[in-house]
Amino acid sequence: MKTHSLISLLCLLLCSCSSWLPPLEERTESRHFNTSKPVRLDNILQIRHTPRNNGLSDIYLLNDPHEAFAARAALIESAEHSLDLQYYIWRNDISGRLLFNLIYLAAERGVRVRLLLDDNNTRGLDDLLLALDSHPNIEVRLFNPFVLRKWRALGYLTDFARLNRRMHNKSFTADNRATILGGRNIGDEYFKVRNDTVFADLDILATGSVVSEVSYDFDRYWASHSAYNATHIIRRGDIPHGLQELGYDDETARQALLRYRETIEQSSLYRKIQNRQIDWQSVQTRLISDDPDKGLDRDSRKPPIADRLQNALKQPEKNVYLVSPYFVPTKSGTQALAKLVQNGIGVTVLTNSLQATDVAAVHSGYAKYRKPLLHSGIKLYELQPNHAVPSTKDKGLTGSSVTSLHAKTFIVDGKRIFIGSFNLDPRSARLNTEMGVVIESPLIAGKMERTLAQTTPSYAYRVTLDKHNRLQWYDPATQKTYSNEPEAKLWKRIAAKILSLLPIEGLL
Repeated sequence: MKTHSLISLLCLLLCSCSSWLPPLEERTESRHFNTSKPVRLDNILQIRHTPRNNGLSDIYLLNDPHEAFAARAALIESAEHSLDLQYYIWRNDISGRLLFNLIYLAAERGVRVRLLLDDNNTRGLDDLLLALDSHPNIEVRLFNPFVLRKWRALGYLTDFARLNRRMHNKSFTADNRATILGGRNIGDEYFKVRNDTVFADLDILATGSVVSEVSYDFDRYWASHSAYNATHIIRRGDIPHGLQELGYDDETARQALLRYRETIEQSSLYRKIQNRQIDWQSVQTRLISDDPDKGLDRDSRKPPIADRLQNALKQPEKNVYLVSPYFVPTKSGTQALAKLVQNGIGVTVLTNSLQATDVAAVHSGYAKYRKPLLHSGIKLYELQPNHAVPSTKDKGLTGSSVTSLHAKTFIVDGKRIFIGSFNLDPRSARLNTEMGVVIESPLIAGKMERTLAQTTPSYAYRVTLDKHNRLQWYDPATQKTYSNEPEAKLWKRIAAKILSLLPIEGLL
């Protein structure tokens, strides 16, 4: 009898999880900062275009991880009025803590901070988020939050349809004057704090027209039906402990932070900002972003982001270069790429090898399409882990030794380029919200395409088929050909094979 009662109670608790979400009416309304009066960033970044400048923006490619961090730190330290920050992942590590601390200091000098985080990766951050939110100038909201903070996995049992939809967007905007958007989350692996894990990634620092687009887009997400006040979700946080974390009370952590800060101050972009000498590229831009209603599966009447992205990039005439760390083309996508080749369009794909990927399940979804892709004439490359990617400033990805690919960029005809959060997989297309920018620039797109074409073979395996229709991986550096997934241990290859047999493609 007692066992039956406990089971009934557990079922009742689980079934009511989704109904525990607080009412949205308790939120306060706010919108992005908007003024024509001069701000400090106008001088520091030598801003030439207004936010309403007919699609014209100045951009600076952030392919170097240290420059990517320096740009974010500079925006926080230079902001006078507002910071609007939207991220899928914000880790409580050296880089994440340093940026959290800078945000708190900005709030102390009167800057209004709106921080919108997807709740899927905030485990262990509750105290720190409440500490930030306790400041009168900082408000933290969580997108599609987990009501059960400690036993989050239980939420999937009763609220899977909502919790399976995540906010994958990444934007970082200061004073509605400058923004950073692209593929990077906030965490040590994105900013090369340590050498053991470094992601090859790509962002842009931008001023001008795209900034206004990002600001309006942020307002949509901030006021969406999926964004909840952190204080209404986190019921048992320890604010004093969170404030201690912000204050770096641990001496070892403090020294690590200081060393990284010194590294950042030696970066090229940091010096350019100090000297007011950023070498901007003036280009036409267009923001592509999902409607936040996608987070609740309420956007079925709106054009899918994949369609809008394809329209913005336009029909290719010569070639397409696709860089996607998580590449699951699906049957229809494979057929679409094959059709391009049939029409005389060259198609090249760069993705992660099994050993390089940080999500083996996604690789298993991609692996089954390798042979059809190769049979159709598509060039296929897979990143080698722990290999140096040549420095290609303003042309490519990164100048570091990297362990995994994380950049999402598509180049069409050497004229147009997309940089953002969108992966070529079903999850980005149908489940997660995504964003990015399409840039019209033969100079930037052309340089990046040529550099990728020239350098990719030096740090990626060329995947081909042998005369017996078996996959093989060629390493040009050693001139060695592999017949199995290179560098991947047997257990990892077996696990990927098992995962490929499961009916999970729609979730990848």
